Amino acid sequence: MTALDRLAAALAPIGELRPGEPLARHTTFGIGGPADLFFIARDAEGLGRALLAARDAGVPAFILGSGSNILVADAGIRGLVISNRARTEEVDDAVVRIESGASFAAFARRMCRRGLAGLAWAVGIPGTLGGAVVYNAGAYGGCLADVLRRARILLPSGRAEWVDAGDLHLVYRGSAFTRGQLRDQAVLACELELAPGDPAVLLARAASYDQKRLAAQPRGRSAGSTFKNPPEAPAWKLIEAVGMRGMRRGDAAVSEKHANFFVNEGNASAADVRWLIDEARRRIFEQFGITLEPEVQLVGEWA
Repeated sequence: MTALDRLAAALAPIGELRPGEPLARHTTFGIGGPADLFFIARDAEGLGRALLAARDAGVPAFILGSGSNILVADAGIRGLVISNRARTEEVDDAVVRIESGASFAAFARRMCRRGLAGLAWAVGIPGTLGGAVVYNAGAYGGCLADVLRRARILLPSGRAEWVDAGDLHLVYRGSAFTRGQLRDQAVLACELELAPGDPAVLLARAASYDQKRLAAQPRGRSAGSTFKNPPEAPAWKLIEAVGMRGMRRGDAAVSEKHANFFVNEGNASAADVRWLIDEARRRIFEQFGITLEPEVQLVGEWA
């Protein structure tokens, strides 16, 4: 019996398990090859048990949230992919605890309706709360660090504990997770402190952000912003300056509407999207001496 077989046997009684699941079905890009094993975790306990089972079996595990902000290789992901659908929510006055698989955008909109302020800027962010913690998600001058009190983390030992937000070292689109300081640790839930507000005012503010996004960003299949904005200039301006607005490679394209969005206009391959990413970085470095840092994470088995 292989390690994957042992893992599959351990996971089958816990929840839904799908061998060879195509990951293109689970990413906002609509791109990605199969996972060896695909497991659906419907609560934080199931997420933790799946991670520990993978560690015990010696099988690598990848936690998949909403499938935004990632480009999955055409060959897929070896080992276990855990679809995080843990979404339990508790509200105590202005303090909210929510599991990491909840949609950040939907959660932010619910808080606006409830009259809790601090997240109107997040109503269009297509990720989960867990991803928002890892990348310190932000938009329109706001970010998760402004309201995050602490996060519940699964440690390599298998023990879960609450970690204060300050100890996560949240920065622009990054944290101790992205810098490798919390390797092999996973976000199970988070606790946020919001503020009382007028639901009508908050929903109107959220609607204004919706309108800004619709006006500026392309519709269709993408992973969101492709690159982080460097200090020198917005990434879209640099991409446009090197002549890549509208450039295509197969069915992958640099958006005509917003050059920092790379889009799947049909049956784009991950290889073609990556070629555009690498080409943009190459041209911008050669012309301006600026190294763009991708915001989109490349995951899976790349040649």
